[in-house]
Amino acid sequence: MENNNEVLLKVEHLCQYFRLGRKDLKAVDDVSFEIKRGESFGLVGESGCGKTTTGRSIIKLYNITSGNVYFKGQRIGAGTRSYKEAIKRARAETKAEIDKLKADETPETKEKIAKIKAELAEYVAEQKKRIAEAKHDNNHVPRDLITKIQMIFQDPIASLDPRMTVRDIIAEGLIINGIKDKKYINEKVYEILETVGLVREHADRYPHEFSGGQRQRIGIARAVVMQPEMIIADEPISALDVSIQAQVINLLNDLRNRLGLTVLFIAHDLSVVKYFSDRIGVMYFGKMVELASSEELFKNPLHPYTKSLLSAIPLPDPIYEKQHVRITYNPIAEHDYSTDMPSFREILPGHFVYCNDAEEKKYKEIVNSETQNN
Repeated sequence: MENNNEVLLKVEHLCQYFRLGRKDLKAVDDVSFEIKRGESFGLVGESGCGKTTTGRSIIKLYNITSGNVYFKGQRIGAGTRSYKEAIKRARAETKAEIDKLKADETPETKEKIAKIKAELAEYVAEQKKRIAEAKHDNNHVPRDLITKIQMIFQDPIASLDPRMTVRDIIAEGLIINGIKDKKYINEKVYEILETVGLVREHADRYPHEFSGGQRQRIGIARAVVMQPEMIIADEPISALDVSIQAQVINLLNDLRNRLGLTVLFIAHDLSVVKYFSDRIGVMYFGKMVELASSEELFKNPLHPYTKSLLSAIPLPDPIYEKQHVRITYNPIAEHDYSTDMPSFREILPGHFVYCNDAEEKKYKEIVNSETQNN
């Protein structure tokens, strides 16, 4: 990883809700993290925890429900729901306060009510201003900025148009961005094909003529040809044979180092993420439950869900595996959030855990006791 403290991507209280009947499905719920330039940031968790939705929200495939996404210091995604809910909540609280004052009339009642109403009007105007700014920022993201983030999709078959040649697939982004010089486009296509381990003769073939690993290399080529600063790799090896997975991971690592890429690596295989990532964020049920450096997370996991994930990693030792007991995570049994509500807190420098006051105290005691023992 480059020794660089510049924050390239900042995700702030990201929420992504989908309407399911009369209820909201909270696919991503109040997730925050930063990725520094040149860093590889791993995002892990079981299927359905919100990893892919987080990646797709960052790259603007979805309009986010609330929160903010900043890239190179500029807001590229902004949700409005939190502001609308704040207005609704303030109006309800103000109404209750005014009703209470009316029930207990005093000479100063009218003056107090007028003051409360004025404060509400000021607050609502401020929230509406934020809504307008969010909508403006969403609709005025410079194209050349957003193209600096590219995505590698999970399924190499579904993500490639079967009616387009490899040349057309890779060149599509260049053409969309206004490049018309066919000679330049062809040279870029040939160059990038060789960069990802294919040959220029592959340019005139169709996706169905390739193996899964080769298709994923085409997907990587399509992303890299745009000369991005950041790549979002959405489980890029989960659909591939085990024998091919290492080749694709090594290719991504090589491209990251050679091109100076910043990577958000989404996966459910913690052993792969440990190899590839500098820092790791663990997601469960739409929440970020733990975030730490790769080494720290494996050495000192604190959240019970992280411990459960780590216990599920198989080791190539039959004797150990026979005796190994998997840790089961039961959130109802593990946490009591009925009165003491949780939030994302820093337990150690750079090590964050989703916990309440009681859990924070317990985690700090664990950390201190382990420090003393070492």
